[in-house]
Amino acid sequence: MISVLCYGDSNTYGQRSEETDKGRWPADIRWTGQLAALLGGGYHVLEEGLGGRTTDLDYPESMNRPGRNGRTYLLPALLSHNPIDVVVLMLGTNDLKIQFGRTAAEVVAAIAGLLDDVAAHGRTDAGRAPEVVLVSPPHIDVTAPDFADVNGAFYDATSAAKAVQLTGPLAELAAARSATFVDAATVAETGADGTHFSVPSHERFARVIAGEVQRIAG
Repeated sequence: MISVLCYGDSNTYGQRSEETDKGRWPADIRWTGQLAALLGGGYHVLEEGLGGRTTDLDYPESMNRPGRNGRTYLLPALLSHNPIDVVVLMLGTNDLKIQFGRTAAEVVAAIAGLLDDVAAHGRTDAGRAPEVVLVSPPHIDVTAPDFADVNGAFYDATSAAKAVQLTGPLAELAAARSATFVDAATVAETGADGTHFSVPSHERFARVIAGEVQRIAG
């Protein structure tokens, strides 16, 4: 079987953009579950999404958000799931929170560090590093109807501008690392809260990722 590790934040977890208090969408709606259905029996999709996950940043202890540092958790995730054939990596949105004050360039540099870890510690059955599908995350929509109430304390218009600025540098990073690049914003839009995939976007995004994984698997 082809093993596919989907590593990301709340958009990989499947957090609802509407009815946010009800948590994640069920497997048949969230994109990772739809990806598994599209790929079929010859593939094993591993879901490693966590709300609030950053690339490599820790939240202050006062916020009580432990375990969100994506680089700290990536190593045990790789080691526990090896052998892995493909890693789908979609992070960066949480780094753009007002409290962190990161530039787009700093986020891209942090993602490069994650790619280093995948290359160093991920392994296929043949002992090679996994192939990577590097995803530029969806754009932040500050005009969404529930944005101010749900996310206004965390993101602002500057955050949204930085999210757009990630696309080009991440495409360049993917090319430099011989990774596949996908721009989520070309097929997925955020829903009512302005940061998480709308329901239709889960299906569209799953189809794009399935096509790339199938192409890689040959």
